[in-house]
Amino acid sequence: MKLVRFGPVGQEKPGLLDAEGRIRDLSAHVDDIAGEALTPEGIARLAALDAASLPQVDGAPRIGPCVGGVGKFICIGLNYADHAAETGAEIPKEPVVFAKWTSAICGPDDNVEIPRGSVKTDWEVELGVVIGKGGRYIEEAEAASHIAGYCVVNDVSEREWQIERGGTWDKGKGHDTHGPIGPWLVTPDEAGDVNDLKMWLEVDGHRYQDGSTATMIFKVPQIIAYLSRFLSLQPGDVISTGTPPGVGLGQKPPVYLKGGEVMRLGIEGLGEQTQKVVKA
Repeated sequence: MKLVRFGPVGQEKPGLLDAEGRIRDLSAHVDDIAGEALTPEGIARLAALDAASLPQVDGAPRIGPCVGGVGKFICIGLNYADHAAETGAEIPKEPVVFAKWTSAICGPDDNVEIPRGSVKTDWEVELGVVIGKGGRYIEEAEAASHIAGYCVVNDVSEREWQIERGGTWDKGKGHDTHGPIGPWLVTPDEAGDVNDLKMWLEVDGHRYQDGSTATMIFKVPQIIAYLSRFLSLQPGDVISTGTPPGVGLGQKPPVYLKGGEVMRLGIEGLGEQTQKVVKA
Protein backbone atom coordinates (compact mmCIF):
# COMPACT_ATOMS: atom_id res chain seq x y z
CA MET A 1 0.00 0.00 0.00
CA LYS A 2 0.83 3.63 -0.42
CA LEU A 3 -0.69 5.56 2.46
CA VAL A 4 -1.07 9.33 2.29
CA ARG A 5 -2.35 12.24 4.35
CA PHE A 6 -4.06 15.10 2.51
CA GLY A 7 -5.63 18.45 3.31
CA PRO A 8 -4.71 21.76 4.95
CA VAL A 9 -1.94 22.00 7.54
CA GLY A 10 -3.15 20.53 10.82
CA GLN A 11 -6.35 19.16 9.23
CA GLU A 12 -4.91 16.29 7.20
CA LYS A 13 -7.12 13.31 6.48
CA PRO A 14 -5.94 9.73 5.99
CA GLY A 15 -5.97 8.16 2.55
CA LEU A 16 -4.41 5.60 0.27
CA LEU A 17 -3.51 5.49 -3.40
CA ASP A 18 -5.51 3.12 -5.56
CA ALA A 19 -4.10 1.13 -8.49
CA GLU A 20 -4.48 4.18 -10.77
CA GLY A 21 -2.70 6.51 -8.35
CA ARG A 22 -5.86 8.28 -7.20
CA ILE A 23 -6.31 9.23 -3.55
CA ARG A 24 -9.04 7.34 -1.71
CA ASP A 25 -10.38 8.66 1.60
CA LEU A 26 -9.83 6.41 4.64
CA SER A 27 -11.58 8.68 7.14
CA ALA A 28 -14.43 6.20 7.71
CA HIS A 29 -11.95 3.51 8.72
CA VAL A 30 -9.15 5.25 10.61
CA ASP A 31 -8.65 8.63 12.27
CA ASP A 32 -5.12 9.18 10.97
CA ILE A 33 -2.06 7.47 9.54
CA ALA A 34 -0.60 7.37 13.03
CA GLY A 35 -0.25 5.29 16.18
CA GLU A 36 -2.44 2.19 16.20
CA ALA A 37 -3.07 2.40 12.45
CA LEU A 38 0.64 1.74 11.86
CA THR A 39 0.86 -1.45 13.92
CA PRO A 40 0.94 -4.76 12.03
CA GLU A 41 -2.72 -5.28 12.92
CA GLY A 42 -3.65 -1.77 11.79
CA ILE A 43 -1.80 -2.10 8.50
CA ALA A 44 -3.45 -5.49 7.89
CA ARG A 45 -6.92 -3.96 8.40
CA LEU A 46 -6.20 -1.23 5.87
CA ALA A 47 -4.74 -3.71 3.39
CA ALA A 48 -7.92 -5.78 3.57
CA LEU A 49 -10.07 -2.87 2.35
CA ASP A 50 -11.28 -2.69 -1.25
CA ALA A 51 -9.65 0.52 -2.44
CA ALA A 52 -12.13 0.89 -5.29
CA SER A 53 -15.00 1.07 -2.80
CA LEU A 54 -13.50 4.01 -0.87
CA PRO A 55 -14.52 7.61 -1.68
CA GLN A 56 -12.31 9.15 -4.33
CA VAL A 57 -10.70 12.48 -3.46
CA ASP A 58 -11.25 14.97 -6.27
CA GLY A 59 -8.91 17.71 -7.38
CA ALA A 60 -5.33 18.14 -6.23
CA PRO A 61 -5.33 18.59 -2.46
CA ARG A 62 -2.21 19.51 -0.51
CA ILE A 63 -0.25 16.41 0.48
CA GLY A 64 0.74 16.45 4.14
CA PRO A 65 3.46 14.56 6.02
CA CYS A 66 2.80 10.87 5.41
CA VAL A 67 2.75 10.12 9.16
CA GLY A 68 0.84 11.99 11.85
CA GLY A 69 1.54 12.25 15.55
CA VAL A 70 5.24 11.47 15.21
CA GLY A 71 6.74 10.89 18.66
CA LYS A 72 10.41 10.80 17.70
CA PHE A 73 12.30 11.92 14.60
CA ILE A 74 15.62 10.09 14.83
CA CYS A 75 18.43 10.54 12.32
CA ILE A 76 21.60 8.67 11.41
CA GLY A 77 24.59 10.75 10.28
CA LEU A 78 27.47 9.87 7.94
CA ASN A 79 25.79 6.58 7.02
CA TYR A 80 26.89 6.50 3.37
CA ALA A 81 30.53 5.66 2.69
CA ASP A 82 30.71 8.01 -0.29
CA HIS A 83 29.08 10.88 1.64
CA ALA A 84 31.50 10.45 4.55
CA ALA A 85 34.35 10.63 2.03
CA GLU A 86 33.10 13.89 0.47
CA THR A 87 32.92 15.55 3.90
CA GLY A 88 36.35 14.29 4.90
CA ALA A 89 34.94 12.28 7.81
CA GLU A 90 36.07 8.85 8.92
CA ILE A 91 33.74 5.89 8.38
CA PRO A 92 31.80 5.58 11.66
CA LYS A 93 32.39 2.44 13.74
CA GLU A 94 28.88 2.79 15.19
CA PRO A 95 25.84 4.68 13.90
CA VAL A 96 26.01 8.44 14.51
CA VAL A 97 22.68 9.34 16.12
CA PHE A 98 21.02 12.76 16.38
CA ALA A 99 17.48 14.14 16.50
CA LYS A 100 15.33 16.44 14.45
CA TRP A 101 12.56 18.09 16.42
CA THR A 102 9.08 16.93 15.41
CA SER A 103 8.15 20.60 14.82
CA ALA A 104 10.47 20.43 11.78
CA ILE A 105 8.09 18.02 10.03
CA CYS A 106 6.17 19.36 7.05
CA GLY A 107 4.56 18.09 3.88
CA PRO A 108 6.65 16.90 0.93
CA ASP A 109 5.75 19.88 -1.24
CA ASP A 110 5.49 22.58 1.43
CA ASN A 111 7.86 25.54 1.36
CA VAL A 112 11.21 25.08 3.11
CA GLU A 113 12.46 28.07 5.11
CA ILE A 114 15.95 29.48 5.34
CA PRO A 115 16.26 30.45 9.02
CA ARG A 116 16.92 34.08 9.88
CA GLY A 117 20.66 34.64 9.95
CA SER A 118 21.44 31.42 8.11
CA VAL A 119 24.21 31.39 5.52
CA LYS A 120 24.69 27.62 5.11
CA THR A 121 21.30 25.94 4.61
CA ASP A 122 21.81 22.60 2.85
CA TRP A 123 19.87 19.60 1.52
CA GLU A 124 19.97 15.82 2.09
CA VAL A 125 17.73 13.23 0.41
CA GLU A 126 17.25 10.29 2.78
CA LEU A 127 15.39 7.01 3.16
CA GLY A 128 12.91 7.28 6.02
CA VAL A 129 11.80 4.25 8.04
CA VAL A 130 8.52 4.39 9.98
CA ILE A 131 8.11 2.15 13.01
CA GLY A 132 4.94 0.07 13.17
CA LYS A 133 5.55 -2.22 16.14
CA GLY A 134 7.24 -0.73 19.14
CA GLY A 135 9.91 -2.40 21.22
CA ARG A 136 13.21 -2.35 23.08
CA TYR A 137 16.27 -4.52 22.62
CA ILE A 138 15.07 -5.62 19.19
CA GLU A 139 17.15 -8.33 17.55
CA GLU A 140 18.46 -7.50 14.10
CA ALA A 141 16.78 -10.61 12.68
CA GLU A 142 13.42 -9.36 14.02
CA ALA A 143 13.78 -5.74 12.95
CA ALA A 144 11.76 -6.10 9.73
CA SER A 145 8.65 -7.04 11.72
CA HIS A 146 8.79 -3.62 13.44
CA ILE A 147 8.60 -1.59 10.20
CA ALA A 148 5.32 -0.06 9.03
CA GLY A 149 6.82 1.36 5.87
CA TYR A 150 9.27 3.66 4.14
CA CYS A 151 9.21 7.23 2.85
CA VAL A 152 11.32 10.03 1.38
CA VAL A 153 12.87 12.54 3.80
CA ASN A 154 14.69 15.78 3.05
CA ASP A 155 17.00 16.28 6.04
CA VAL A 156 17.41 20.03 5.51
CA SER A 157 20.43 21.18 7.54
CA GLU A 158 21.96 24.49 8.60
CA ARG A 159 25.68 23.63 8.48
CA GLU A 160 27.06 26.60 10.41
CA TRP A 161 24.73 25.88 13.33
CA GLN A 162 25.36 22.14 13.03
CA ILE A 163 29.15 22.25 12.93
CA GLU A 164 30.50 25.65 13.96
CA ARG A 165 28.27 26.86 16.80
CA GLY A 166 29.23 24.39 19.53
CA GLY A 167 27.24 21.60 21.11
CA THR A 168 25.54 18.82 19.20
CA TRP A 169 24.33 18.67 15.62
CA ASP A 170 20.72 19.12 16.70
CA LYS A 171 20.61 22.93 16.60
CA GLY A 172 21.39 22.84 12.87
CA LYS A 173 18.85 20.14 12.09
CA GLY A 174 15.57 21.09 13.72
CA HIS A 175 14.38 24.38 12.26
CA ASP A 176 10.70 24.54 11.28
CA THR A 177 10.11 23.05 7.78
CA HIS A 178 13.47 21.24 7.80
CA GLY A 179 11.87 17.79 7.84
CA PRO A 180 9.64 17.22 4.79
CA ILE A 181 8.40 13.60 4.79
CA GLY A 182 6.35 11.81 2.14
CA PRO A 183 4.55 11.96 -0.20
CA TRP A 184 3.57 8.42 0.72
CA LEU A 185 4.21 5.85 3.39
CA VAL A 186 4.99 2.76 1.32
CA THR A 187 4.50 -0.56 3.09
CA PRO A 188 7.39 -3.04 2.92
CA ASP A 189 5.63 -5.36 0.47
CA GLU A 190 5.64 -2.57 -2.14
CA ALA A 191 8.89 -0.78 -1.28
CA GLY A 192 11.20 -3.13 -3.16
CA ASP A 193 14.75 -3.88 -2.09
CA VAL A 194 15.50 -0.99 0.27
CA ASN A 195 19.18 -1.95 0.15
CA ASP A 196 19.34 -0.94 -3.51
CA LEU A 197 17.07 2.01 -4.27
CA LYS A 198 18.11 4.91 -6.50
CA MET A 199 17.85 8.31 -4.83
CA TRP A 200 18.41 11.81 -6.16
CA LEU A 201 18.04 15.52 -5.45
CA GLU A 202 18.05 18.53 -7.76
CA VAL A 203 18.19 22.27 -7.08
CA ASP A 204 16.77 24.41 -9.88
CA GLY A 205 17.14 21.48 -12.25
CA HIS A 206 20.78 20.76 -11.42
CA ARG A 207 21.23 17.24 -10.07
CA TYR A 208 23.51 17.39 -7.05
CA GLN A 209 22.72 14.02 -5.45
CA ASP A 210 22.50 10.88 -7.57
CA GLY A 211 23.11 7.86 -5.35
CA SER A 212 21.75 4.62 -4.02
CA THR A 213 20.90 3.07 -0.69
CA ALA A 214 23.40 0.37 -1.72
CA THR A 215 26.21 2.48 -0.23
CA MET A 216 24.66 2.68 3.24
CA ILE A 217 27.15 1.62 5.91
CA PHE A 218 24.59 0.48 8.49
CA LYS A 219 21.53 -1.16 6.94
CA VAL A 220 18.00 -0.66 8.23
CA PRO A 221 17.85 -3.78 10.48
CA GLN A 222 21.17 -2.82 12.07
CA ILE A 223 19.92 0.70 12.73
CA ILE A 224 16.68 -0.45 14.35
CA ALA A 225 18.46 -2.97 16.55
CA TYR A 226 21.12 -0.43 17.54
CA LEU A 227 18.67 2.35 18.40
CA SER A 228 16.50 0.01 20.45
CA ARG A 229 19.40 -0.53 22.87
CA PHE A 230 19.28 3.13 23.87
CA LEU A 231 15.60 4.05 23.59
CA SER A 232 12.24 2.44 23.12
CA LEU A 233 10.71 2.68 19.67
CA GLN A 234 6.98 3.36 19.25
CA PRO A 235 4.53 3.23 16.33
CA GLY A 236 4.94 6.34 14.23
CA ASP A 237 8.55 7.06 15.13
CA VAL A 238 10.47 8.13 12.02
CA ILE A 239 14.11 7.15 11.44
CA SER A 240 16.01 9.02 8.72
CA THR A 241 18.89 6.82 7.64
CA GLY A 242 21.51 9.11 6.08
CA THR A 243 22.30 10.67 2.73
CA PRO A 244 24.45 9.85 -0.33
CA PRO A 245 27.07 12.31 -1.65
CA GLY A 246 26.21 15.54 -3.38
CA VAL A 247 25.19 17.79 -0.49
CA GLY A 248 25.99 21.48 -0.74
CA LEU A 249 28.68 21.21 1.92
CA GLY A 250 30.54 18.72 -0.27
CA GLN A 251 30.70 20.92 -3.38
CA LYS A 252 33.95 22.66 -4.29
CA PRO A 253 33.37 25.42 -3.39
CA PRO A 254 30.36 24.68 -1.14
CA VAL A 255 26.91 25.64 -2.46
CA TYR A 256 24.12 26.68 -0.09
CA LEU A 257 20.49 27.68 -0.48
CA LYS A 258 19.85 31.43 -0.63
CA GLY A 259 16.10 31.63 -1.18
CA GLY A 260 13.99 31.33 -4.30
CA GLU A 261 15.34 27.95 -5.39
CA VAL A 262 13.22 24.86 -6.04
CA MET A 263 14.36 21.50 -4.69
CA ARG A 264 13.15 18.27 -6.29
CA LEU A 265 14.08 14.93 -4.78
CA GLY A 266 12.95 11.34 -4.78
CA ILE A 267 13.67 7.71 -4.07
CA GLU A 268 12.87 4.89 -6.46
CA GLY A 269 9.39 3.55 -5.73
CA LEU A 270 8.79 5.91 -2.79
CA GLY A 271 7.77 9.04 -4.65
CA GLU A 272 9.05 12.58 -5.15
CA GLN A 273 9.06 15.87 -3.26
CA THR A 274 9.18 19.44 -4.60
CA GLN A 275 9.88 22.38 -2.29
CA LYS A 276 10.29 26.10 -2.92
CA VAL A 277 12.95 27.66 -0.70
CA VAL A 278 11.77 30.84 1.07
CA LYS A 279 13.26 33.11 3.73
CA ALA A 280 11.78 32.87 7.22
